[in-house]
Amino acid sequence: MITITNDEFRKIVEYVKSNYGINLIQKRTLIEGRMSNILLEKGFSGFSDYYEYMLRDKSGNAVTTLINKLSTNHTYFMREKEHFDYFRDKVMPYLTSTLRNRDLRIWSAGCSSGEEPYTLAMIISDYLGEDKERWDTRILATDISSKVLESAVKGIYDFDQIDSVPPGWRLNYFKKMDNDKCVINDKIKNEVIFRKFNLMESSFPFKKRFHVIFCRNVMIYFDSETKRNLINRFYEFTEPGGYLFVGHSESLHRGETPYKYVIPAVYRKV
Repeated sequence: MITITNDEFRKIVEYVKSNYGINLIQKRTLIEGRMSNILLEKGFSGFSDYYEYMLRDKSGNAVTTLINKLSTNHTYFMREKEHFDYFRDKVMPYLTSTLRNRDLRIWSAGCSSGEEPYTLAMIISDYLGEDKERWDTRILATDISSKVLESAVKGIYDFDQIDSVPPGWRLNYFKKMDNDKCVINDKIKNEVIFRKFNLMESSFPFKKRFHVIFCRNVMIYFDSETKRNLINRFYEFTEPGGYLFVGHSESLHRGETPYKYVIPAVYRKV
């Protein structure tokens, strides 16, 4: 394993934080462990060589490799299930009764390998039933990691990964591939638009605001100022009456956000 020096560690931490908002100051071992094989494989003598190469690389492949390796993408179906229950029982009835144009806009920010947006798509499909065809309910799902997005687009999961999925969903929305794996069916796949997107971009490219934003267990890697700035930008891109869902370990300080508290880790723009 290649050892990272204090100066190399500082440079990488500062670069990732300033460009992607992720604070890796406590992750020296992670950086060293996850990047050493890449450095050896590509013939770099140390982290400084890779860092300088990354800054010169116009293709963006070097920084993509760095982010793919250093970003954490742990998720699973029905994670923090009470959020999905609230979305089904409270948010959907409100939105379907008020949106006369039937244009429902949802953003899964930090979607990782797709479990969250696919879960939302299945809830919406069940809720709307035969009326689904009269609605535009496609979900925008974004992440900074091209690696997890490639996996999400495929929609292939081991059977033990869908243990928490309700039996009716497993029957209606998944297809068996072999004895170990299954795949999300096209009906649900077509409801999710996956895109690579960095939440630290200077401007959000969206033409319309969202009725619901899910950004769960992403901001735990951000410092307070980065988190506060991102929340304010989310607020700007939330429709009046719309909702923000964050992770349970990311609850917002009520005095620092214009969103109004609803239930733990759920907020609303009123």
